[in-house]
Amino acid sequence: MSLNVIMLGPPAAGKGTQAKTFARDHGIPHISTGDMLREAVAAKTPVGLAAKALMDAGKLVGDDVIIEIVRGRLDRPDARKGFVLDGFPRTVAQAGALDGLMIGRDPLIVVEIIVPAEVLVARACGRRVCRDCGTITTAAQAACPTCGGKLEQRSDDTEAVVRERLRVYEHNTRPLVDYYRSRPTFQPVDGNRAPDAVANGIRHAVETAQATDVAHRR
Repeated sequence: MSLNVIMLGPPAAGKGTQAKTFARDHGIPHISTGDMLREAVAAKTPVGLAAKALMDAGKLVGDDVIIEIVRGRLDRPDARKGFVLDGFPRTVAQAGALDGLMIGRDPLIVVEIIVPAEVLVARACGRRVCRDCGTITTAAQAACPTCGGKLEQRSDDTEAVVRERLRVYEHNTRPLVDYYRSRPTFQPVDGNRAPDAVANGIRHAVETAQATDVAHRR
């Protein structure tokens, strides 16, 4: 049985860090649409340039672009045993498209990471990203703790942009909770805790979702 997980939650909720950790611990790929979009931006492809303008303004990239990116990624051999999706789906339309992509696969397990808005703003404005290796840390660090590289603030981590991203999230992405809530594989997790505690909460949530799904099928 494959392990197919979606991490839901607002910007700065810790989805990326937790998704990477969970994927590594379970030997499945971490699939981040944000990373794939940033690669396109860095390469200055037409899609990347269009995406950059939207991300800098705190807007969402169009469903058609994102869906095609995800479709291609899920078709790769390493995703057959499962995956962790981080940053997708973000809209009900994307979720419907993903359900179509999941036909013939094991069920999706949906984990929602919950964090208060003011905590999210403080987290985002205080984080920094290594220019060389991509490690995310805080402004308190003088250099990257992983490689010693220079730390930078992402253009979409200013307070004005973060608050706009949260507004967009509430308007466009929050309906996903209603879309998935009735499924036996949906589980909320308190994200306003230390990272290790959140990771433990996610592991427990996934195990609960798996057991609930098995019981639901009987």
